Amino acid sequence: MQNEIIVSGFGGQGVMFGGQLLAYTAMDHDLHVTWIPSYGPEMRGGTANCTVIVADEEIGSPLVRTPQAVIAMNLPSQNKYEPLIKPGGFLIVNASLINNYATREDITIRNIPANDLADQAGNPKSLNIVMLGALLKVLPVFSLDALIESLNVHTPERNKRFIPANIKALYLGYNFTE
Repeated sequence: MQNEIIVSGFGGQGVMFGGQLLAYTAMDHDLHVTWIPSYGPEMRGGTANCTVIVADEEIGSPLVRTPQAVIAMNLPSQNKYEPLIKPGGFLIVNASLINNYATREDITIRNIPANDLADQAGNPKSLNIVMLGALLKVLPVFSLDALIESLNVHTPERNKRFIPANIKALYLGYNFTE
């Protein structure tokens, strides 16, 4: 089993933490993992993406040309990565910001109102966690419990107060997805 995932958006949307959380969860469960961040020089608002590969055997290369799954948190991310997804793969779209729906018929597309669900969870910044919940519904790389366990362990102490809202956001994203 090897799952190649790209998380993409702009700075401030939690793209890097979302990818790191996937990587930490993989490591915590003795899986092989790579996490490669890529972002512009801007502190907020610039392009940001990361590639995560999770596998049960050694990973041959950390480079991903045709990911199995993409989380697109903004329209430029959808435009860039939708054409690259493997046939049969998954595109998770932040429908709160993207109204130009994806049209490929050879992939599974889920339009998630991530910003709205994050607000419902009690923390507008948890939209990245909403999207991870949606991803795990269509591509169960690991269980929600495994991700929650890693969230508790790897959240910096200064942000521990957000864990309850993040757990709620995870379930909202998961349950919203068909």
